[in-house]
Amino acid sequence: MSKPGVLLVHSGGFTSRQWRKLAAALESTHQVLAPDLIGYGASGTWPPGVPFHFRQDVALLASLLDDGHGPVHVVGHSYGGFLALQLALARPDAVRSLALYEPVAFGILDEPRDEDAHRLLARVEAHYDLGADGVDEAWLAQFVDWWNGPGAWAGLGEATRTSFREVGWKLYQEVITLMADRTDRAIYGTIGAPTLLLGGELSPLPERRVLEKLAAALPGATLQMFAGVGHMGPITHATAVNAAIVAHIQASSSGD
Repeated sequence: MSKPGVLLVHSGGFTSRQWRKLAAALESTHQVLAPDLIGYGASGTWPPGVPFHFRQDVALLASLLDDGHGPVHVVGHSYGGFLALQLALARPDAVRSLALYEPVAFGILDEPRDEDAHRLLARVEAHYDLGADGVDEAWLAQFVDWWNGPGAWAGLGEATRTSFREVGWKLYQEVITLMADRTDRAIYGTIGAPTLLLGGELSPLPERRVLEKLAAALPGATLQMFAGVGHMGPITHATAVNAAIVAHIQASSSGD
């Protein structure tokens, strides 16, 4: 019998390398698929100024599931978690389970009481100035600082900032298209796959609210929060986050 498949979907701004430790923990028991999303790593760059929609990345992921892997366990972080949810909606037959760390499914913030979350989300600038070099460093800085706190961009190593600059326009396109998405609680509630929702207690309010709402909407969802951890938990606290994901996949693989 072939190994069950696991699809690892990286966060915006990073590449599939963010999951290398998790892939190593799973590869003895599962067939691991860890693609670079469009515009990242081995996929090549996305041209600055050319429009992009997140559904193009969903289509890429869906194409991987057409290669005879059978239903797969899908793991995603941030933008990758949002794509995983969209994939589960588009191809419920192909998704065995979900393990999502802070998926940016902001369309679920649809109640009057979510106005405070929307005000915080509005602080992310909706315009990207390409400039002569195709990079809007001010946008990148405020984006990174929004997620990780003031000074986070300045505190990154130069190599990491350079990597963000190289994918800045694509990252911006991801943000503006997912922010316009209006997938609501009723639609997300049709996802029946066993789902582990993960998050950090230090993450911004809008994302913590998203996790709460997804946990209530998805019939097979479990929510696990990590104390003292923020949005980049899969990288900063990989050991604890990966252990939770592996345990979920193992439990969800019992019928494979």
